[in-house]
Amino acid sequence: MCNCFICLNKHFTTLIKAPQRWASSLPVNTVVLFVPQQEAWVVERMGRFHRILEPGLNFLIPILDRVKYVQSLKEIVIDVPEQSAVSLDNVTLQIDGVLYLRILDPFKASYGVEDPEYAVTQLAQTTMRSELGKLTLDKVFRERESLNSNIVHSINQASDEWGIRCLRYEIKDIHVPPRVKESMQMQVEAERKKRATVLESEGAREAAINVAEGCKQAQILASEGEKAEQINRAAGEANAVLAKAEAKAKAIRLLSEALTRQNGNAAASLTVAEQYVSAFSNLAKESNTILLPSNTGDISSMVTQAMMIYGSLSKTQSTADSTTPETKELTLEGNTVSETGYK
Repeated sequence: MCNCFICLNKHFTTLIKAPQRWASSLPVNTVVLFVPQQEAWVVERMGRFHRILEPGLNFLIPILDRVKYVQSLKEIVIDVPEQSAVSLDNVTLQIDGVLYLRILDPFKASYGVEDPEYAVTQLAQTTMRSELGKLTLDKVFRERESLNSNIVHSINQASDEWGIRCLRYEIKDIHVPPRVKESMQMQVEAERKKRATVLESEGAREAAINVAEGCKQAQILASEGEKAEQINRAAGEANAVLAKAEAKAKAIRLLSEALTRQNGNAAASLTVAEQYVSAFSNLAKESNTILLPSNTGDISSMVTQAMMIYGSLSKTQSTADSTTPETKELTLEGNTVSETGYK
């Protein structure tokens, strides 16, 4: 009973198997045959392989020759059915793909394997399960290109004996269980939140650095401005001192020239008297304590004393060629004045 059930299952599988997609219907031997381009017709003579007909005009012997296989030399696309596979971290995946192949040797494709399409499809499925078992779930999504190349390499190692060359293999869809999908979604959300937090902290850090750099540059510019201001102020004060010194020197030079002229002494006496009166008018404005000479009301005597000092200085000026300094003490009505000159 069991053996019959197995036989029926095999027979049912054979019946629902899809026909070969690249094979055309077998032509009838009509002596003169026209082979289409990119097709190879395998001819048997009396049951043995005879030759492969090339595209174009061909002649066969009736009854003795028969076209046994028709192979397409075009690139063939095979849809690999969806199947389940277990990854390295024990996650069950539903995966399917597309296989691209080409027949390179029609003789091997005809006599090396019973059903080339079915054989290559099964080989692709087993190879896919084997390669997926070597990778974790995360690497399956990241390394699809390397996974495809490994599957193509494994298929070509076995299909060389069949005269078939696998050109490429592409994974179409990968389906994961719902719970795993939810956990992956949560992981993605957590990763995005982490990135957002990191980016926000980096933005705050960059902002703090920019503010610090701005304060630093402001302080540098302020110090440079203050430095330049101090330099300009010092230069201005120096120029003012020089200008005052030059003006004073010029005034002294003009005064000396005026004193050498006629009636210069009278002008000097008038100037001294004016300054004396002006000084007495300002004594009580700055302080309550005042030191006065004994003869404050005798202006003429004070002017006379000043003129005597001026006369003594004028006499000593004429002896400026002498290098020995001499100090004179002049006693003018109780006041002692030191005079320094040259003999």
